[in-house]
Amino acid sequence: MNPTPEETYMYEAVKEAEKAALAGDVPVGCVIVRKGEIIARGHNEREARKNALLHAEITAIGKACLTLGSRRLEGCDMYVTLEPCPMCAGAILMARVSRLYYGASDTNMGACGGVLNIFEEAFGYKPRIYKGVLQKECSGLLTDFFKKIRSREKDGV
Repeated sequence: MNPTPEETYMYEAVKEAEKAALAGDVPVGCVIVRKGEIIARGHNEREARKNALLHAEITAIGKACLTLGSRRLEGCDMYVTLEPCPMCAGAILMARVSRLYYGASDTNMGACGGVLNIFEEAFGYKPRIYKGVLQKECSGLLTDFFKKIRSREKDGV
């Protein structure tokens, strides 16, 4: 069975998440698509670059703005492997991303319904939200990553 366009783009976000995991960071990846073309990619770089702001979504938004020469990403779709946190949800609002697709839900920091839904507030702009795209694959990345960390901690590594 052929993947849907949404799954195809989310697989690209998964590749970004795998880059984060290889660098020792929480495996979250993101791609931004405009008119059927990926215009920006990002993955968590918080640990590698010692910067709390370098979430996958923030990195991808920054690159997309540079690519388009605009602070607004109207007409752009974001695909991210994990439900955005409040900081990233705010950036999505400010950039005016048109559609947000995410894989795994986040009951610790999720701002699209996992803990709260920032997009239900009375902001002047709201993206369309689609959750659960490749949920199993996206959740599996996180589960595997944290199992490895717990195993290393248990072994004293």
